[in-house]
Amino acid sequence: MNFDKSGIDKKKLIDLYKSILTPRLIEEKMLILLRQGKISKWFSGIGQEAISVGLTSALDQDEYILPLHRNLGVFTTKGVPFNRLFSQFIGKMNGFTKGRDRSFHFGTQEYNIIGMISHLGPQMGVADGIALANKLKKNGKITAVFTGDGGASEGDFHEAVNVAAVWDLPVIFVIENNGYGLSTPSDEQFRCKQFADKGQGYGIDAYTIDGNNILEVYSSVNKLKKEISENPKPVILECMTFRIRGHEEASGTKYVPKDLMEAWEQKDPVNNYEIFLKSEKIISDSEISQIKKEIRDQINSAWKISEKEEEIVSDIQKELKDVFRDYSFSNILKSKVKTEKRLVDAVSDGLRLSMQKHKNLVIMGQDIAEYGGVFKVTDGFVDEFGKDRVRNTPICESAIVSAALGLSINGYKAVMEMQFADFVTSGFNAIVNNLAKTHYRWGQKVDVVVRMPTGAGVGAGPFHSQSNEAWFTHTPGLKVVYPAFPEDAKGLLIESINDPNPVMFFEHKALYRACSQMVSDNYFSTEIGVANLLEKGDDVTIITYGFGVHWALEVLKNNPEISAELVDLRTLIPLDKETIFNSVKKTGKVIVLHEDCMIGGYGADISSMISEECFEYLDAPVVRSASLDIPVPFSSVLEEDFLPKQRFERKLKDLLNY
Repeated sequence: MNFDKSGIDKKKLIDLYKSILTPRLIEEKMLILLRQGKISKWFSGIGQEAISVGLTSALDQDEYILPLHRNLGVFTTKGVPFNRLFSQFIGKMNGFTKGRDRSFHFGTQEYNIIGMISHLGPQMGVADGIALANKLKKNGKITAVFTGDGGASEGDFHEAVNVAAVWDLPVIFVIENNGYGLSTPSDEQFRCKQFADKGQGYGIDAYTIDGNNILEVYSSVNKLKKEISENPKPVILECMTFRIRGHEEASGTKYVPKDLMEAWEQKDPVNNYEIFLKSEKIISDSEISQIKKEIRDQINSAWKISEKEEEIVSDIQKELKDVFRDYSFSNILKSKVKTEKRLVDAVSDGLRLSMQKHKNLVIMGQDIAEYGGVFKVTDGFVDEFGKDRVRNTPICESAIVSAALGLSINGYKAVMEMQFADFVTSGFNAIVNNLAKTHYRWGQKVDVVVRMPTGAGVGAGPFHSQSNEAWFTHTPGLKVVYPAFPEDAKGLLIESINDPNPVMFFEHKALYRACSQMVSDNYFSTEIGVANLLEKGDDVTIITYGFGVHWALEVLKNNPEISAELVDLRTLIPLDKETIFNSVKKTGKVIVLHEDCMIGGYGADISSMISEECFEYLDAPVVRSASLDIPVPFSSVLEEDFLPKQRFERKLKDLLNY
C-alpha cells in the first residue's frame, strides 16, 4: 500500500491514526459484548474504517454526513461521545432515539450526522435536499452520503444522482465497493467494471480510489471539497474496500473464497497505516501502546456509564405524543374582504401567500415552473419567486420526497406536488418510512407538505383517479388533510405549511374548477384536526369528506324532509372524534360516506370507533357507503356505478327506516 503524506503535517498524520484506531477498538469491544449477550446485534465495519475516518476528517464539523450502518468512524471522528453511542446500541434513554431504534438508525443535528433507515436508498435523496439548502444559502458547504455497492442497485441511487446532476448540487456520493451485497457478489449485482464509470452517464465527475488507504481518502476528499465549495457540483467517489466480517455477525463469511479473504486481510487499513507511520518514524511502538491504552480506557469507562444507566420505562402517553412535533395552532383570522374563487384558485392563493410569508419555502414538482403544473396551481410563480424556489423536477418521486426531508433538516420548508396522487406509489417508501417516522425516532422536525391531486369523476381511469388517503391514515407520523371547499383548502394549506410535521394534503381534481366559494383574500389559517358541522339535524349523522360532502349536500337538498347532521371531517389525521361522537350521541344513527373503496377504506376506522365509543347511543348499525372494490374504471358509465353517490341515497333512506 502506497501512502503519500505530501502536504499533511505530522500532527494530522497522528490524529488520523488515532481516528482510524478508535472505531477498530470500539468494534473489538462490541464483538466481545455481543458474545456475552450484552448487545443484540452488530454490523461490522472492520476493514472499511479508512473511508469513514478519512472523509470525515476532511470535512468541516458543520458539514452534513449521511452514513450507513458500517460507518462507525463517521460518528467517532465527528466527536459523538462514546457513552451516548453505547446507550444507543443497547436501547437506553441517553442514546439518540430513546430506545425507539437501533445502532446507527438516527440523526443528530448537534454533530451534523443524518443516519440511515434500513431501506438504505432514500438517504441519498435526503442528501440532495441538504445540499440544495446549502446551495441556496451560498455557504460553500458540501454534503457527503454513503451507499454500498449493493445499495447502488436501488432506484433511489439513480434518482438521487440524476437530480444532483441536473441541479448541480454540492454533494459527494460515496460508494463503498466491498464486493458483496450481504452474500451476493458483485458479478451478480452489476455489469459495469467500476462505479466511477457511471459518472459519464449522469454528466458528472467520478473517481475510484483505494478505500483502505486513509491518506488517499483524506487527500481525495480534501481536493474534492475545495472544488465543490467553489463550484457546486455532485461527484461519485468509489472507494474500493472489503468487509472482513459478515454482513452482521450471525451471517458469517463462509460465502467468501479463502484466498480472497486472505488477500484483503493483508490490506487492513489500520495495520498498514500503523506500519507506515512507524517506518516513517512518525510514531513509535511506545507511543502506539499509549494511544491504544488511552482509547481503550475511554471505551471501557464509557461502557460502564452506559451499562449502569437505568432501563427505559415505557410511558404510553409520551410515546403517542412524540409521534408528532409539538406545535400550537395560531389562529390568523380571515379578512372580511372576499373574492369568489374556485378550489384550484384557493389552493394557488394559499400557496402563493405562503411563499411570500416564508422566504425559506421551496416548492418542487414535475412541470410546476414555467408550465405552472398540470392543473395550473403554480402558474406565474416562477415570475414572482424564481426558479430557485419553484423547481421543476425530473420524474422521480422518491428522490424529491427525500429531498424535501433534506431541505427541512437544513432549515427550509418544502412543498412537493405529486402530479397525481396515484403517482405517490413511486415515492411511497420515502413517505411512510422516512417522513413519517423521523420525528418519533430522533426528534427531527419534518417541515414537508405533499400535495395530492386526487379522486375520480373526471374520466381519467385507474391510474389517475384513485382515492388513496387510507394508505397514509394507517401510517403513524403523517397528518392527512382533505378539504372539500375553497376557503377550507386555502386556510388548511397555509396551516399545513406552518406546521413542522409532514402533511399529506389531498385536493380533489373534480372539485378544482367545479366548486366555487367566496374566499377571504388575506393570509389566514384554519386549524388542522377540527371538523366542520355543515348541517344540523336530529335524525341521522352523515360523516364524510372531500367529494362526499358535495354528494351529501345534494342528497339533502333533494330530500328536505331528512333532518341530518352533516359532518365534514376536513382532516383525517388528527381526527376530530369529539365532533363525531357528539353528533352520533344526538342522532343515534350514522352513515359514513367516502369515495375510496369499501374494504380498507378510512370509513372502517370511523365506524369501529363509533361502535366502541357510542354503542349505547346507537339506534341502528353504523352504515358505510363507499365505492366498489374494483379499480377506478375509465368509461363514464362504469365510473358512475363505481362511485357511491347513488347507493348513498338509498342507504341513507334505508337507515332512516331501520
